[in-house]
Amino acid sequence: MATTVGTQPTWYLFRNSGEARPRASLRTNVITTVLSVWFTLGLFLDAYAHANFPQLETFFTPWHAVFYSGFAATAGWVLWTVWAHVQQGRRGIAAVPAGYGMTMVALPVFAVSGGVDLVWHEVIGIETTTDIFFSPSHLGLIGSMIVILTSPLRAAWADPQLPPRPSLRALLPAVLTLSFAASLVLLFLTYSNALLSSSRGIVEMFSTAGGGGAGSLAGRIVVTNIVLLAPLLLIARRWHLPAGTATIGYAIAALISATLNGFERLAVPLAIVAAGILVDLLARWLRPRADRRAAYWGFGAAAAVVTWAVYLGVASAAEGALPAIVEFWTGMPIIAGLLGWSLAALMLPNPITVGEPACSERAATTSG
Repeated sequence: MATTVGTQPTWYLFRNSGEARPRASLRTNVITTVLSVWFTLGLFLDAYAHANFPQLETFFTPWHAVFYSGFAATAGWVLWTVWAHVQQGRRGIAAVPAGYGMTMVALPVFAVSGGVDLVWHEVIGIETTTDIFFSPSHLGLIGSMIVILTSPLRAAWADPQLPPRPSLRALLPAVLTLSFAASLVLLFLTYSNALLSSSRGIVEMFSTAGGGGAGSLAGRIVVTNIVLLAPLLLIARRWHLPAGTATIGYAIAALISATLNGFERLAVPLAIVAAGILVDLLARWLRPRADRRAAYWGFGAAAAVVTWAVYLGVASAAEGALPAIVEFWTGMPIIAGLLGWSLAALMLPNPITVGEPACSERAATTSG
């Protein structure tokens, strides 16, 4: 049941098992998003340094300072927000805004993982190759970071005031933080990120049947396809997909890939941004949402086909030639489309009334 708290008409309460949860205000989510961008860009800067200045490897670096100061600012803001509710007389979970419950768990996990990372590097050394993405301390950092980043998404999911067809402005904190979280997944899947391939590499790998190059590129496309599509399908399952959502998500994914490449190979990142614009137009035409299962499934398939057709087309145009093996460059977008359709079917096996499950009182109260 929604009600007001004191003189704060925008802080609504959600009740679950007798405990009240305040609604996270737009201001809270916007500030969390801004600080999270600082937090995430610090990690991007660190990734750029790892990729381009391996001779400077040490734990105490300027880019680590940006990264950990971003965490400190984000953690400070979240804790201050909770403390403001404590001062109003709330206790325990009742002082934590809906959507921020998991964040309160992730903050100490990140802090502990950071301490473990320092000890790990002092004892074992600094990872400089693919092993960096398998370090337990790094996995603890990235996992907790994704939970912290997506706080505005969970808060929006639990917000009964958001209409089924929100504007991009209203949903921007959720869209941005989800997109940054997806880019972090791509960062830690660098060895399977198709956006890191050069135009020449794409054409050459799909021009030879032997040697494993074609299979390697196909595997990267499969993984990257899932990471790009999943956020769009998640948002479309809860709301009408706001115009610009795909462009934002694809552009942030392109940014992390360009960062890791030292901004030297821009054809593929720019192709992904262009694909995001086309996917937004596709969403406007198909109108995928939870009560339109056929459109939702069709969007999952068509968005994947468009994305990887543009990817292969731009790479070929940049090199002035199509890959020599026709089956590879004609069949890969179709495979991606089938996988997109399968992902959409898994996320929405049955049509549901738009907004009904997520806007219900129970869904709002149980959202972390």
